[in-house]
Amino acid sequence: EDLNIGLDFHPKPLAGDWNGAGCHTNYSTQTMREEGGIKAIHEAIECLEKTHLEHIKMYGSGNDLRLTGKHETCSMTTFRSGVGDRGASIRIPTSTHNEGKGYLEDRRPASNIDPYIVGALLVSTTLLEGKHKDEMTEHYDAWAEERASLVS
Repeated sequence: EDLNIGLDFHPKPLAGDWNGAGCHTNYSTQTMREEGGIKAIHEAIECLEKTHLEHIKMYGSGNDLRLTGKHETCSMTTFRSGVGDRGASIRIPTSTHNEGKGYLEDRRPASNIDPYIVGALLVSTTLLEGKHKDEMTEHYDAWAEERASLVS
């Protein structure tokens, strides 16, 4: 405060030709970490692809400035997954692919996300067939409104 310096978690606080800040989220279940878990990872990715735009809505404000398809990002409107692909929406680490088990990395969340919402969305989408999504949307909308009032 004395130096007129503030903290900002905005994914792109300064305009320009750079990648911005994300909150890449590593996610796995016990099944994904067991032998043959790559099958469960691919099944989870299929579920995430079907709900891509729903997740994007709750993956942080200003994410449209970061997820442009440039700078190791996928466009917000495009879903893509791949092994070792740092430009994908969902990346399967090369080690996970080689071992046939492990985790996936959701590269879509912005730096200003609520990590509890991201975690809950991943679980709801991949394990609970979308249960509780309405409650999460209500929670996110209230959280985003509260954040906006603090910034104003």
